[in-house]
Amino acid sequence: MEAIDGLLYGLSVAFTWNNLLAALVGALAGTLIGVLPGLGPTAGIAMILPLSYSLDPTSGLIMMAGMYYGAMYGGSTTAVLINMPGESASVITCIDGYKLTKKGRAGAVLTIVAIGSFVGGGLSVLGVMLFAPALANVGLLFGPAEFFALTAGGLLLFSRISGGTLAAGIFPMAIGLMLSTIGQEMVTGADRFTFGVSDLTLGVELVALVVGLYGLTEIMSVIESLQKQGKPIHVKLKEMFPSREEWRRSWGPYGRGTAIGFVLGLLPGPSATMASFASYRLEKGVSKHKEQLGEGAIEGVAGPETANNAAATSSMVPLLALGIPFGSVTALMLAAMMVHGVQPGPMMMTSHPEIFWGVIASMLIGNAMLVILNIPLIGVWVSLLRVPNHVFLPIILMVATVGCYSVRNSMVDVYMLWIIALIGYVLRKLEFQLAPMVVGVVLGPLIEKHLREGLFMSLGDVSVFYTSPIAVSIWSVVILVMMLEPLRSLYGKLFGIKVKKLIPESSE
Repeated sequence: MEAIDGLLYGLSVAFTWNNLLAALVGALAGTLIGVLPGLGPTAGIAMILPLSYSLDPTSGLIMMAGMYYGAMYGGSTTAVLINMPGESASVITCIDGYKLTKKGRAGAVLTIVAIGSFVGGGLSVLGVMLFAPALANVGLLFGPAEFFALTAGGLLLFSRISGGTLAAGIFPMAIGLMLSTIGQEMVTGADRFTFGVSDLTLGVELVALVVGLYGLTEIMSVIESLQKQGKPIHVKLKEMFPSREEWRRSWGPYGRGTAIGFVLGLLPGPSATMASFASYRLEKGVSKHKEQLGEGAIEGVAGPETANNAAATSSMVPLLALGIPFGSVTALMLAAMMVHGVQPGPMMMTSHPEIFWGVIASMLIGNAMLVILNIPLIGVWVSLLRVPNHVFLPIILMVATVGCYSVRNSMVDVYMLWIIALIGYVLRKLEFQLAPMVVGVVLGPLIEKHLREGLFMSLGDVSVFYTSPIAVSIWSVVILVMMLEPLRSLYGKLFGIKVKKLIPESSE
């Protein structure tokens, strides 16, 4: 199916009433999660994961995608109004956004952000439409050896570039791989590590894992770091219109932010956060008003906010075309697809075209919904900032626990929810990265499956895994990235030169 034909087919899927409703609910819920400080898109998607299982796969994924790019937009509201980012990708927006608010331009800035999010997300959808099928065609050349290299190497790569030290990513990844071995073994069906508990035969429930690791752990962290936040101002409708000068100065950052965000979204790591920072640095280099950046320049808001939405959209390409999640949000979406019995990857375009093209087309519709609905609703989002945490957090806690129980009607899942939440909290306090654990649980069975398939087809000859040109290329890239930081450190010690770190400190 050609790209244009695929998009038209996707629009026909996305324009059904149930998928339109899923996109609307996802976009609004994502905006809400983004607006509320301390909760990001990963925690939000973890919360609605049980709900997505009650929907068909297409509607469930459309809802989760809507929450992702909705949170990218919502996080900017608190950054602009009270100097507190709703999620990590909006940190850079605080610099100029809040200063513009103090100058009385809060409404205009929020409108610029809304339009920028639509421009970045919309143009990025067109890029996804063209790029994903080409990448999927390359993926058709893959066999067990290549997929083993892609899944195992991708897991190592993600654990390394997700932030912090090597141990901060590898240790949680190892825990995730161990958890993935619990339950029935994929080939023979034999039970492993169930300790006589029948509810563990199906393995660790992904909802319990992600809700505990992100939802409850996030709540614990928010409670621990409760601080007095700024009082949100009242924004009137007549203040929502930017001046002609502000529009003129925003179009360049819109274009540059879209390009940066789309490219970084295709790469492993905290793409939305990296895109917003990269866009801000670019604007400081090319803007005609660079001396105003940091003091309240519209370029410092338009570029980063466009970039993070573009990155959120293009990050769907590796997930849909190769079946490899490059971030914690896409890892949760992969988990949801696997629960529905859908395996993303090169064959997804032909085996499940309604999901592949429906999700892509829904992102175009969802971004339009964000613009149409959120500009008039800014007053509502500001009012939500006044809801006290002692009211809001217990509601989230109750929803998370009930949602986890409802998936399999098992109290074992509830116990696992709280055990994993405590483990996640301890790991976060010790500055370990949580995303590699989720990716380890999700990719662990696939790694084992491709390994055993390769050995079966080669009659036990392990050379099949290092004689394939594609597999060798993948492992070469993995080894290079894994060695970047040790080589940087060695270079600095040998020549006495301080080299900037190549790996980001934290993930999204």
